[in-house]
Parts: sequence; structure tokens; C-alpha cells
Amino acid sequence: MVENYYTIKEASENWGLTERWVRNLCSQGKVKGAVQFGRAWAILTDAKRPHDGRISTGEYRNWRNKNAKQEE
Repeated sequence: MVENYYTIKEASENWGLTERWVRNLCSQGKVKGAVQFGRAWAILTDAKRPHDGRISTGEYRNWRNKNAKQEE
């Protein structure tokens, strides 16, 4: 692509994420310096991988069952 910019595919390989997830992060504005040209995204090569705000501790696993047990 353009010098000093990654494509979605290159960024996803470097960050260890799927292309779709990187595209979603770009469209949400979470990737600093990401620019859209038509349907293609250009991401600065020095852009940092955004923080993943999803909960991965398992804290909310089976939350419906936990609520049902507390109500009983």
C-alpha cells in the first residue's frame, strides 16, 4: 500500500487479530491514525494495538444460572 501504512490484513497479522475485528476497531475509531479510502483502511505502521475491552476472566460465565440460584 502506501509507505508507512499497513493494510487491514497486515495489521491483523502483526497484532494477532482477525481482519474483521481490526476493521471493526478502525470503524469505531479505536485505532489511532487509521484512515479509510473507499472500502479500504490504511493504518499507520507505528499505531499501537488497541486495548481489548471485552471481559475475558469468565466472571460473567453462566450469569443467568447464578442469578437464579441467588433468587431461590
